[in-house]
Amino acid sequence: MAWIEPVVLAGECAILTPLSLAHAPDLREAVVDGELWRLWYTFVPPPEQMTAEIERRLALQEAGSMLPFAVVSKETGRAVGMTTFMHIEAQHRRLEIGSTWYRAGTQRTAINTECKRLMLTHAFEALSCIAVEFRTSAMNFQSRRAIERLGAKLDGVLRSHQIAPNGSLRDTHVYSILAHEWPAVRANLDWQLSRPRAQA
Repeated sequence: MAWIEPVVLAGECAILTPLSLAHAPDLREAVVDGELWRLWYTFVPPPEQMTAEIERRLALQEAGSMLPFAVVSKETGRAVGMTTFMHIEAQHRRLEIGSTWYRAGTQRTAINTECKRLMLTHAFEALSCIAVEFRTSAMNFQSRRAIERLGAKLDGVLRSHQIAPNGSLRDTHVYSILAHEWPAVRANLDWQLSRPRAQA
């Protein structure tokens, strides 16, 4: 049996459910909110490429290197974004949480914090991960702040790590949370989720 298998992770305001082509209509609508594909420093598929992006992620799942989720709002029952466990290394019990995006109306609500709480709980408490990694563009300041608010530590910067779609060279900030840090990170996430804020 594979180390990591499809799973449903449910919280108070969001459900992480295994990604499928059935989520394409919701996700095509979600990505229009904020025209997220126009962000030059990250990759978010435009509406017309959503089906192809879902198929790409499902192919990586079949290969054993990714477990993709649709992020479903419990308030609306609609998919509002995508996220994944990726770069899965079963032999080293480590993985990355990434390839995440949410419709603009969902950003800065409790959903992202809760999704990270659900995924980190599964990674450390169900899969016994040694480390969970996060990567983001040096220019994605919103993502870097969000990762740092989780309690992840900066491991370093991969300089000229990737060629962006516009031809520019991307520096990648690499963060991680280690197993022994998880109890403190969990307590911080629970504290953040206990504060009054928007749910969807």
